[in-house]
Parts: sequence; structure tokens; C-alpha cells
Amino acid sequence: MKSRWILGLVLTLGGASLQAQQLPVRMTFTGSAIYLPPQISLGPNTGQAADLSEAGDGSLGPFTLREVSATGAMPTGPGCSGSNSLAFSFVAGAGVYRFNDGSLLTYKIKDGSSCVDFTAASANTTVTQQITGGTGRFKNATGTLTLTTLGSYPLLFDASGQQPALVVFPNGEVTGTLVLADSN
Repeated sequence: MKSRWILGLVLTLGGASLQAQQLPVRMTFTGSAIYLPPQISLGPNTGQAADLSEAGDGSLGPFTLREVSATGAMPTGPGCSGSNSLAFSFVAGAGVYRFNDGSLLTYKIKDGSSCVDFTAASANTTVTQQITGGTGRFKNATGTLTLTTLGSYPLLFDASGQQPALVVFPNGEVTGTLVLADSN
């Protein structure tokens, strides 16, 4: 009888340490993307890969973000923002948030799309990030975040003048829920 009571106490106290903390996330950022050489491919039927570099602040503190991603090689549809626009779906990518305390938060792109408006020479992008873990305060983190950029524009084109080489993200936002394992 006593051993059952002890077992019950151990399971109860052990279960308490398995509780998770859900944190709402809201962060803003600015940044840029460099399109990588065509020989750097993230998979079959992917478009040109991009290397994103961003910095911002928000509910988790100041951060930088580095992401490598690619859309499909072909547009998924015309007319996402008027008659002279095309939509592209993200098919591969991953990224790392780095915070001032040295903690890292990692993710893989779950899905997303970018709408390029050729008349306005700008793009809007929405990407769903599936959290895969991290280090420091984000060790064993899970959750889903949504990154949104509005009004991105090319600053520099390749030698052909057709393909952007450097794109500016004047404003962006990350929202969602982060789940942290309780360390108590």
C-alpha cells in the first residue's frame, strides 16, 4: 500500500515537470534577401534559392533571423495581386532565430507563398514556420509561427536585368505560439 502511494506521488510530481508553457509571439523585423547562384539547389523542381537576413524585436526580445528557402520553379497561379502578378509557393527552407542571450530557435518551412506584383515592383509573402527546437531558453521548443512581409522590393538585379539579386524587406511581422517545455 505504501509503495503505491509513493509511486502515485512520483508520477504526480514527475508529471508536473512535463507541463509546457505556451507563449504568444509577436515580433517585427526589417531585412533583405540575396538570391543564391543557380547551382545551389534545395531540391528538384525548386526555383532559385534565397538567403534571408533580418533583424527585429518583439515579445521574445531582440533577434536576428537567417533563412535559406526556395519556391517552386514554376508559378502556382496568375493574378494574385492584379493582372500583372504571379504567385509562387515555398517548397523548401529552414531558418534560425538568434537572440541577444545567445539562444537559438530553429524551424523548417511548412508552407507559404509569395505574390509578386510586377506593376508595383513589389511582393507580399506569408510563410508558416514549424519550430524544430533550439538552444538555451528554446531547448525542445515546438510550435508554429507565421512570417509575413509586405511591400518587398528588388534593389539590385543580375546582369540580365530580369532576375532580382538583392531584395529589401522594409517591414515584416512574425506571429504565432511557441511551446516551451517546463524546466521545473
